[in-house]
Amino acid sequence: MTKKSLIVASAILCAFGWSCCNSVQDQAGKLNAEAAKEYLTPIRPASEGRNPCWNEFCKKFTYAPTFDIKPSEGAVAYRFKVNAEEGSGEWTFTSSDPTTDLSPIWASIPPSKVKLTVLALDDKDNVKDTVYQRSFLRDFPFEGPYNSNVRPYKEAALMAALYIHKTPGAQKFKAALTPDLDLYSHFTYANKVIGGLISVEAKIAKYVPALKEDALLIAKNAAQFLMDQSRPEGDRLAFFPPTYYGDKVASKKDWNVGRTMTMDACYSGNAFLDLFDVTGDSLYFDRALKIADTFAKIQNEDGSFPIKVYFETGEPVNGAKAMLHPILNYTRRLEREYGITKYADMSARSAKWMKEVALETFDLTGQFEDVTVEGLKPYQNLTNCTAAPYASYILNGHPTSEEIEDSRDLIRLSEDQFVHWNALTNKDGVRPIATPCVYEQHRYQVPVDNSTCNVANAYLDLYEATGDKLAFAKAKALIDNLTVVQNITNGQIPTTFDLRDPERNKRRSYWINCSNASITILLRMAELVGEE
Repeated sequence: MTKKSLIVASAILCAFGWSCCNSVQDQAGKLNAEAAKEYLTPIRPASEGRNPCWNEFCKKFTYAPTFDIKPSEGAVAYRFKVNAEEGSGEWTFTSSDPTTDLSPIWASIPPSKVKLTVLALDDKDNVKDTVYQRSFLRDFPFEGPYNSNVRPYKEAALMAALYIHKTPGAQKFKAALTPDLDLYSHFTYANKVIGGLISVEAKIAKYVPALKEDALLIAKNAAQFLMDQSRPEGDRLAFFPPTYYGDKVASKKDWNVGRTMTMDACYSGNAFLDLFDVTGDSLYFDRALKIADTFAKIQNEDGSFPIKVYFETGEPVNGAKAMLHPILNYTRRLEREYGITKYADMSARSAKWMKEVALETFDLTGQFEDVTVEGLKPYQNLTNCTAAPYASYILNGHPTSEEIEDSRDLIRLSEDQFVHWNALTNKDGVRPIATPCVYEQHRYQVPVDNSTCNVANAYLDLYEATGDKLAFAKAKALIDNLTVVQNITNGQIPTTFDLRDPERNKRRSYWINCSNASITILLRMAELVGEE
């Protein structure tokens, strides 16, 4: 066991009261009380002057929210009234400021669907007008401990990887250089999903010696497919594999045909690096560098990149800009793991753009290949898939105290809007999602394993940067649930954790790249706790 593993193992013991601390209940109570206190502080309110009010489209809150409520002429005070949508619960307070947050009553409101009404009052305390109304979910706070892991983390990771390895779609790559979209339609997302397959097979080759030869054959053929589909040398997008291949799922949508997501090339780049790590074949390392070279060539003067471009020409489809955490993390990997420093200027300009635009506006928007970005209003599609990985990037870069606080804001946004520690029951008396879990984005309100990994990784990074035991407890709760939802009969970790009727469940999709994220964080946790 490494020194780092010993430290983390001790943190687990102390965080949950085993042996070296008080009882489990006492220690959990301390962490829960700490969480409850944090929930009374609003996240990046507009009153701080850094960003506009970001929560116009939000449907649930865990942290006490504040809203963009305009002053009413002649009003001297405002009565905030929260009513339960079911039952007779009512909570009120008065403030002279219409943008006051709900902390005076927040802890008193149980998890429930509620309606907020804000009334303008005159100098005699009479109601002048109703100035604001809004319904939302007052969500469950963190209240550990939750279900612990039901099997060792490494075992869970290997089970999930072996499930992918043994699927017909993956096995087909042993004898073919093209994916069989009829066996697995999501191979249509070439960069993301086939890149994910390569990364999974690289792990199989590393951890399962008996399958190394088969795994490398699959990975090499899949990598060759990505290289064959890439733009040729000399093109604006030289060496970029495509986001879309074939005509399955979202690849056939008019707004995707002939287009590619700029940041998606990072998936293939990382896959090539993973394959290089287990083979030592410079072909894959060189291809990873050529992808980075193209990124450096197409970067805008202000440090930004377009979110989507035409695949043949590289010209932007529209004026929307990409979130840059993928390229930031990619170039950092090249520098730290391989000593490649020539992308430092590109990275610095990308980091500057992310800080000045994404962080300062707090518009951590989504960029998904199956969701259009056209016509989106600011803050309309916030996602943990931007906020949490960006927080991880900051935390892994020798952060200043100010940067740590920025990272906390990004993580709190991810928790506030997307983490569900528990769930209200449906009309049948059943909780419809497997908690604790993490929803993906505002436009896809479904718990996704990759989102669990995004947020849990950020919590672990915060713990490693600061020693925050609450962050570690939250990470552990999320990661442990991956082992709970894992199918013991075949090893699959489902992509989505929502309860569905049998007919709808037949259409449940499974994303290899998401499962690769689960496998990766389970292996990280195994190392942190010192599993043999």
